[in-house]
Amino acid sequence: MIDLDSQLGSYENKIVAYIRDTTIKGNIDNITRTKLYQQFFFRNPEIEWAFLASMVSRNAGWNMTDLRGVWFPKMINQSLRDQIFFTYERANWLIFLDAFPQLLLYEICKRERTNHFYLLQYFRVSLFMQNEWQRFWEQKDRKRLLTALIVNEQNVIQKPVIEHWYYKRKVFHSLPFLFQDWMHYSCVLFPTVDGELYGFSVHDFSDLNERIELGKKLAWLLFHHHYFSQFKKFAQWTEHTGSRYDYEQYYLTKKQKGTPLLREVYPIVEHERHVFHDWYRKNKSVERWFSTIKPPKKYHITKWFQKKQKHLHACIYLKSEIFDRLLTSRTPPV
Repeated sequence: MIDLDSQLGSYENKIVAYIRDTTIKGNIDNITRTKLYQQFFFRNPEIEWAFLASMVSRNAGWNMTDLRGVWFPKMINQSLRDQIFFTYERANWLIFLDAFPQLLLYEICKRERTNHFYLLQYFRVSLFMQNEWQRFWEQKDRKRLLTALIVNEQNVIQKPVIEHWYYKRKVFHSLPFLFQDWMHYSCVLFPTVDGELYGFSVHDFSDLNERIELGKKLAWLLFHHHYFSQFKKFAQWTEHTGSRYDYEQYYLTKKQKGTPLLREVYPIVEHERHVFHDWYRKNKSVERWFSTIKPPKKYHITKWFQKKQKHLHACIYLKSEIFDRLLTSRTPPV
């Protein structure tokens, strides 16, 4: 992070040190990030992005443990599964590193009724978000801030993850990833304790505009007046473990646990933030991303998702149990 502490007063230095330390301690793994986003939202419900971040982070955990579950190891080799896990982990680490200092600083400003947002520069927060927090402080436009944080988080990971040569070649251009993307097997889910699933499939994940639009649709759904209380109830009742059993336990038809607990299978990953470039300084045409979305029609996806899962598992079975055996049987002896 930018070391400009000599320019700050004693109390400002304490704020910066507290935020840096709290962010580092919280940015351990998917479990800690998810819990801290959710706890922050329950303390500050006007910052709706924090709840969206916690629910999307739950999905990231489920995607991670899929890679160590019953099915994916049959289709994807260990090396690629590790690379996909690290891609999820890296993206979520970067977003938390950028976003959580913003949340903590807002909480301090709110408590003290004092504008400290000039301190955002000490956490390498984009000029875009520095401006948006100032606007929110003055205008209290919750929806504008929600969209701004969606826009920012997706831009934060675009260059260092999505467009990074390593992830692009090893992960985003890999056949398993392209297959899931093309067939809409990957979804962001908002479950309920009644066993219902709401959400949207993920398509064109590498496209920045598509991810921003998906984020706006997810926000629309999460805070929909008909469903918000159900999603909040799920979050309050359900400890995040990373396993898909977090929501499968509520199915009317009982399901065997198919994915492990995240901390049973993944170690803590050490990250470093490389050279920082403010995405906003080269891309100031942002107002288009604040356009209102057309309300989606299909978002109650319980049956559709369960059917997709069965279809995916059948494809994996065919690949692992039939095609692989055929190839093995036709291998000439050495």
